[in-house]
Amino acid sequence: MKPASFEYHAPTTLTEALDLMAQFGDQARPLAGGQSLVPLMNFRLLRPAHIVDLNGVAELNFLNAKNGQLRIGATLRQRALEKSSDVVARWPLLREATSYIGHIQIRNRGTVGGSLTHAFPSAELPVAMVTLDASFTLASKTNRRTIKATDFFQSYMTTALEPIELLTEIAVPSCLPNTGWSYQEVSRRHGDFALAGAAALVTLDAPGAIVQARLTFTGTTPIAASEAEQKMRGQALSEALFKEAAHIATRDIEQDSDIHASAEYRREACAVMAQRALSQAAQRAAALMKESK
Repeated sequence: MKPASFEYHAPTTLTEALDLMAQFGDQARPLAGGQSLVPLMNFRLLRPAHIVDLNGVAELNFLNAKNGQLRIGATLRQRALEKSSDVVARWPLLREATSYIGHIQIRNRGTVGGSLTHAFPSAELPVAMVTLDASFTLASKTNRRTIKATDFFQSYMTTALEPIELLTEIAVPSCLPNTGWSYQEVSRRHGDFALAGAAALVTLDAPGAIVQARLTFTGTTPIAASEAEQKMRGQALSEALFKEAAHIATRDIEQDSDIHASAEYRREACAVMAQRALSQAAQRAAALMKESK
């Protein structure tokens, strides 16, 4: 199918882009990589009267690692994030999660901001950003505000972004020393939408006990497993602990049924993905400790 007719705008500065968003409000949609927006328009699920193309706004395309923080421009391509040496070395969970997004051709066009703002339930980057405690900068013509990733995703494909706002920057703090990571997901084929997924971080102290654990699942919005995280703190590493944590995290987890999988299947898959992610993150944390000695 072809999209409904729209008026095309091509700003070259952020100020121009925000002026257009302020002028057209909920009649406008920003375009960057187009990997989410264009299919929705082609199926006539979205019919914006105005398209604001952000590809000419150089201010939104950057990647900086300074002072213990990763700063990502909203229109940075997902493939650039995946290939960054800084990301590989210091934020490996982001690299691993990004590698599950579609295929290389999709990641060459898709942007970090596009994945976050469309907030598909199966998307990898929202889950990784919640796990990493990232913050998002939202800008309008008259205001700038920062919001935690946990507060940004509000319901099914719905975020805290107002119609006149643009996501301009994502800030990701560094992980603590001796932190292992893992992203696990199950799909029918590599590159398909995930049926279930889980991201984990595990941080160890010198004796090898868990200082901090983070665990997040795919769902209508990213689902943080706070009770399971608390359960693991101060505990020694063991598969029994990770199995129990996975059970606690998923026993009441909300999942949806659709033509691809039932809610029951997704809950069971989340439990399996959680145990795998925690186990691999712990192994990687232990290996980092061994290398540092």
